[in-house]
Amino acid sequence: MKRETMDRFRALVYDMSGITLGDKKEALVSARIGKRMRALNLETPEDYLRYVEHGDDAGELVQLIDAISTNVTSFFREADHFRFLAEVCEKWRAAGQRRFRLWSAASSSGEEPYSIAMTMLDTLGPDYDVRILATDISTKVLAQATAGVYTPKRLTGCDRATVTRHFQKEVNGAVQFSVRPDVRRLCVFKQLNLSQPPFPMRGPLDAVFCRNVMIYFDTRVRTQLLREIHRLLKPGGYLFVGHAESLTGLDHSFKTVRPSICRKD
Repeated sequence: MKRETMDRFRALVYDMSGITLGDKKEALVSARIGKRMRALNLETPEDYLRYVEHGDDAGELVQLIDAISTNVTSFFREADHFRFLAEVCEKWRAAGQRRFRLWSAASSSGEEPYSIAMTMLDTLGPDYDVRILATDISTKVLAQATAGVYTPKRLTGCDRATVTRHFQKEVNGAVQFSVRPDVRRLCVFKQLNLSQPPFPMRGPLDAVFCRNVMIYFDTRVRTQLLREIHRLLKPGGYLFVGHAESLTGLDHSFKTVRPSICRKD
């Protein structure tokens, strides 16, 4: 791919999603753009660029972001976060709290928000007012998340008791597991671009999971995202980031309570 073409794709993706595509991503970008070219029967990256920039199909830009986005997730990934969430919810319940609002900011194909929902049910039981907003920029993974159906391989991270409590086994030519209705009803899935605050939510939120997504953003986008999360959290609410992420060097108002877990005081 020509350098000029690659740079224009970089600018498009950044303007649309806030995702920064460095030089090391060039092979990945070329491969994924190639898939869209084949789907549209276009011959060159320049043809596809013109199609995205000037074509009548406004949804193709979303398709491009879907193709570029990396969605790696699993149930109960970075499990200590869910243990910590259970502990603080126990404390909030003991203090008389009955309403809980949480946000999975980069929900991907649903494993994270459903893990949050399972944690809340296992900790609090069914008689509390719990809602989990799950957002992602990718319409493709949001459709998968809303369906809530997973192959046995995707249940890595769930022990047998969790699978029994929270999934229904289905055999329709192949074995699959669907999230049970009592878990699904706690989650609402919406498309959201994290690089374009302010967001339409009002808050206050008890906890925000914004994990393994800020690594794709530059300092400007990270900083404005952290400010918006801080606005939405209640005092004493928690922000969970990925174990490989750090807020060091960023302008924010959170207090670190342990690695990858911060609190709004």
